[in-house]
Amino acid sequence: MLLKKPLPLSYIFNKVKYELTYVLVIGLVVYYLTTRFDSFIPEMPLGIPAFLGTAISVILSFKLNQSYDRWWEARKIWGSIVNESRTFILQLQSFVDKSRHTDIKQIGYRQIAWCYSLSQSLRGLDPVANIDDFLSEEDLLHIGKHNNKHLAILQLNTLHITDLREKDKLHIFGHVQINNTLVNFSNAMGMAERIKTTVFPVTYRYFLHLTIYLFLITLSISLRDIESYFEIPLLLVISAAFFLLEKTASHLENPFSNLPTDTAMTTISRTIEINIKQLLNEQDIPQPLSQESFYIL
Repeated sequence: MLLKKPLPLSYIFNKVKYELTYVLVIGLVVYYLTTRFDSFIPEMPLGIPAFLGTAISVILSFKLNQSYDRWWEARKIWGSIVNESRTFILQLQSFVDKSRHTDIKQIGYRQIAWCYSLSQSLRGLDPVANIDDFLSEEDLLHIGKHNNKHLAILQLNTLHITDLREKDKLHIFGHVQINNTLVNFSNAMGMAERIKTTVFPVTYRYFLHLTIYLFLITLSISLRDIESYFEIPLLLVISAAFFLLEKTASHLENPFSNLPTDTAMTTISRTIEINIKQLLNEQDIPQPLSQESFYIL
């Protein structure tokens, strides 16, 4: 997730360097053709590129709104995971027999592992990386048999809580309340996976790029009487604005793509780990992840 810090120019340039290269080539080619074949190419009214620029602005505005809605929904999902994780531990401490502190700790550590595993899986990374400290060997063997690792971890907690209920270490009312929280975890997991697997149509971005290039060609023809040392930089600046907005929308529409614009799932998972360990009165409390860069993951 981007922070309120200045973005490095290298980061901004790298997002549009290929597009700007194409624009430079298009600008030079069009300038050469309009100069070489001036008598054959009719004048282009400035209203044509102005109309195309307006149309592109409307399309980009729509895409930015839709992309931000996806990003904000992802952030709300992880916000609910934070709240439910805290509630989960408090419910265990309220409803489970006080003598079963070891069980509560084991379930709480599985919840930490679930958060890290879910965040890794959504980013297409190894879902069992760095969760060995939170799971027993038996748990690791169990989830190793499953394709969906975080779902397997959730199942382990569900079975563990059911076992406590069957041993009369958990009252039926408490079991119902905790089960509702587990359902909320499953719902949040499903909503995040839906965002991950549902993408914008590829043709949308493809035709938008074609329209931007068409706009630049018509604008270059309209500015045929302007010297190249002014026309080409002007085209680059205008195109950079459009392409940066388009890149921003494309990144926001994929909030689990392991980019600086991602939902800060690793940072949120660390916050959950700190909260749960403090609720369990553990001693090895980790520090929050540092924010030295212009973004956090």
